Amino acid sequence: MEDCKPIINTGLRDVVIASTKISDVMGDVGKLIYRGYPVKDLAENATFEEVAHLLLYEKLPDNNELAEFKSCLSAERHIPAELITALKTSPGDALPMDILQAGVSMLAHHDPDVKDPSREASLRMGIKLIAKMPSILAAWDRIRNNKAPLEPSPDLDHAGNFLYMLTGTMPDDEISRFFDVCLILHAEHSFNASTFAAREVASTRAHMYAAVAAAVGSLSGALHGGANTRVMNMLLKIGSPDAVEKYINHELEAGRKIMGLGHAVYKVDDPRALILAPMSETMGKRTNDTRWYEISAILEQKAKQAFKKHKNMDIFVNVDFYSASLYYYMGIPVDLFTPVFAISRISGWAAHVLEEQFAEAAPKPMLYRPESEYIGDYCGPDECLFTPIEER
Repeated sequence: MEDCKPIINTGLRDVVIASTKISDVMGDVGKLIYRGYPVKDLAENATFEEVAHLLLYEKLPDNNELAEFKSCLSAERHIPAELITALKTSPGDALPMDILQAGVSMLAHHDPDVKDPSREASLRMGIKLIAKMPSILAAWDRIRNNKAPLEPSPDLDHAGNFLYMLTGTMPDDEISRFFDVCLILHAEHSFNASTFAAREVASTRAHMYAAVAAAVGSLSGALHGGANTRVMNMLLKIGSPDAVEKYINHELEAGRKIMGLGHAVYKVDDPRALILAPMSETMGKRTNDTRWYEISAILEQKAKQAFKKHKNMDIFVNVDFYSASLYYYMGIPVDLFTPVFAISRISGWAAHVLEEQFAEAAPKPMLYRPESEYIGDYCGPDECLFTPIEER
C-alpha cells in the first residue's frame, strides 16, 4: 500500500467539459465577456435587467422588451406565505446560504411549471428565481432581526427594490446604481464550481429549482463563495491604514494568504475589481468613513510590492477585494455578502440551465457521467475475501 501513489485529476482543471455561448473569461488579458459584450461596457451603459435579458434571451432588449421584462420581474417578487412561515420558524443563527438554498427548493412546491419539461416553463422558472431570491434573502434578514418582512415596491428597479426590502429605507439613485453595477459584475462567470453544479444537475433533466439549489449549495462552500466576507473581516481586523504593512508582513511570515488577492483564472487584475474600486471610494466619502477603502487601496499596493520582493511573483486583485468594502458601506450585513452574490449569479445559472437542456447546437442532451479510476487500497491488487462477522 505504501507503494501505491495514484495520480488523480482533481478539480477538472483545464478539462473542457462543454461548449457555451454565454460567457468567456479571458484570464490572460483580464477580460470578461457576456454573450459577446465586454462586462466593462455593460457595467457602464446597461442595467441589471438588460443584462439578465441578454443572458436569458441571448440579446439585449429594445425598449418594449425591457419594459415587459421589468414588469414580469416586478410581478414575481412576492414569495409564498408558507415560505415566510418557514423562515419565521428557522433558527435565527442559521447560515444565510442554507436559508437561501432551502428557500429555492421550497419555491418549487408552489410552482406548477416544475411538471412542465418545456423550455418555456424552464425560462419562466428562471425569471421567477431572479425575482424571488432577493425577496427571500431580504425577508430572512429582517425576520432574524425581529423585524417584519417588507412587501416589494413596484416603483423600484431590481437593485433598488432589494436594498429597500433589506433596509426599509428607500435608496437614492446613486446607491441603487452602484448596487445595480455590482449585480451586473457578478451575474455570470462561465464554468465555475456553482455553474458546473447547476449544469450537472440540469443534465439529468431535473427542473430549474433543483439545479439552482445545487448551485447555491456549491457556492456555500468556503473554497468557492465567501471570499468577500473574509476580505471584510480582514479589513475590520486591520482596522486602520497605518496597520496595513504590519498585517501583510505578519501574514506572509506565517505563510497565509492575503484575502482578495489572486484568482484561479485571471493572470492580471480582475476587470470587475477595477470598476468596483472607485465606487467603494465614493461610498466612503458619502458615509464620511473612507478608512475601509483606504485600507483596501493601501493593502493592494503594499501586498503587490511585498509579493514581488519576497516571493518574486506578481499577485493580482480579484472581484472580492473591493466588493467587500462597497457592500459594507451600503449597509449589507457581512454574512449576506455571499447570498448577495447568489441573487446576482442566478441570472447566469438560469442561462446555463437553459443552455444545458435546450441548446440547439447540441445534437442530443447528454447526462454528465465522468469516469473514475478505482484505487481501492483495502486488499491491494486482489479482491477482498468476505469474513463472517463472528471472525472479524
